[in-house]
Amino acid sequence: MGLDEFLPPGWTVQNGRGLALVIAGPSGAGKSSVISELLRRDPRLCFSVSATTRPRRPEEVDGRDYSFVDDSEFERMIGAGELLEWTIYQGHRYGTPRAEVAARLAGGRDVVINVEVQGALALRRCGLSHPVVLVFLVPPSREELVRRIRGRGTESSEALATRLAIADQEVRHIPEFDYLVVNDSLDAAVERVEAILVAERSRIRRCSP
Repeated sequence: MGLDEFLPPGWTVQNGRGLALVIAGPSGAGKSSVISELLRRDPRLCFSVSATTRPRRPEEVDGRDYSFVDDSEFERMIGAGELLEWTIYQGHRYGTPRAEVAARLAGGRDVVINVEVQGALALRRCGLSHPVVLVFLVPPSREELVRRIRGRGTESSEALATRLAIADQEVRHIPEFDYLVVNDSLDAAVERVEAILVAERSRIRRCSP
């Protein structure tokens, strides 16, 4: 019976029953790096591949990092109800596919979702029957945020200013998240998120009717 034998009827432990771990934060916070390392370390996690209309970056792989689609396909997905949420960021649309996430949660898998801040908040409201845990990832300082974005070598001065203005807006939503994680080093940030997973998997909750 495992841990459930210690609990009264109608109660269970979250572990192995599927939760959505949503990681958001400003551009340059290191979300992709943290998620990649989490997936490497924890075989119980799987990654939700978001759909986007933005151009693919040279290092990205279609179907692994994102599903890259055109505007007409994205419109079709919206109309067909295939997205749990979608949002516009810097003129491009991003969305979370419903079927893949729902199937993996129903199978007891924990799903990691990398979304923009507004997308994360929308996932909290989308009516998933499994727990949705929101983690806001930040660099240790605004100065470090600027350094990381500049380090990509792909941003013009105008684009950098736009990203920083968006970041200033995004951090105002931190109180709406469950956890704040500082990414001052990759290993430390991953360990902090792993601690969150341990806590969330240990939660006691009522069984679904």
